[in-house]
Amino acid sequence: MSGVATRPAWIPQARYPFSSHFRDVKGCRVHYLDEGTGTPLLLLHGNPTWSFLYRDIVRGLSDRFRCIAPDYPGFGLSTAAAGYGFRPQDHAAVIEQLLVDLDLRDALLMVQDWGGPIGLWVAGRHPERFQGLVIGNTFAWPANGDPHFERFSRLMGGPVGGFFIRNFNAFVNVMIPAGTKRPMPREVIQAYRGQFPTRGSRLPTHVFPREILASRDFLATTEAGLARIADRPALIVWGDRDIAFRDVERQRFETTFPNHQTVVLRGAGHYIQEDAPQEIVEAIRSWSAAR
Repeated sequence: MSGVATRPAWIPQARYPFSSHFRDVKGCRVHYLDEGTGTPLLLLHGNPTWSFLYRDIVRGLSDRFRCIAPDYPGFGLSTAAAGYGFRPQDHAAVIEQLLVDLDLRDALLMVQDWGGPIGLWVAGRHPERFQGLVIGNTFAWPANGDPHFERFSRLMGGPVGGFFIRNFNAFVNVMIPAGTKRPMPREVIQAYRGQFPTRGSRLPTHVFPREILASRDFLATTEAGLARIADRPALIVWGDRDIAFRDVERQRFETTFPNHQTVVLRGAGHYIQEDAPQEIVEAIRSWSAAR
């Protein structure tokens, strides 16, 4: 099913003029964009964003690629099944099934933030379906004692973070502004804020930071699966002013994927799709044309 008529008022139509598609996946009602024709380009978001994050990427690439941007259950316009856990492994299972249901083949995968572990887990299980990777600021392995990630997980994934997330929508109201360097119009921040109108609806944004530590086994499986896609061409697009992911993570991806090209997005923060969409579009066009 597709259309835009039933969208909530917090979505600015002029900035998100795409048709909505819905599919039942593992008991969830999953919303996704499916724009353009050509090589499939699967675009996976992180926390606390949704497919709206990729609006300018879709605009810039849908003349050459079939851009598919899903919302995880509990994010954007997707709704979760009863008892859904909102863990990265839960989202990964949904994305895996969506990949199979849409029968995507010879696809490119773009990931950022939690989209990294989720998408790279899927790609590691289905390497035959992916011809290349576009890797933004993300990770794909357990924290393994790194205090940078462990402190964040314990703070934002614990009781203190939970209080501020539930009562003040902190991941949207604090982390998005902290993770972007370009001024964000009110209607854009509202498009992220509107998906979490109640205390209960904000649970998915609290689960993710907790799972940096709690999903160690899933992250270890993701890391192990990288060997099955390590031969794929990779374009690494990396904001150099990210508060979350640093040069060390970028360098680890460069080592993991020898056939890589790196484009450093100067001045871009964590949410690179907000800070540098045109640079990303141009990098993907140039990289894909040269392969």
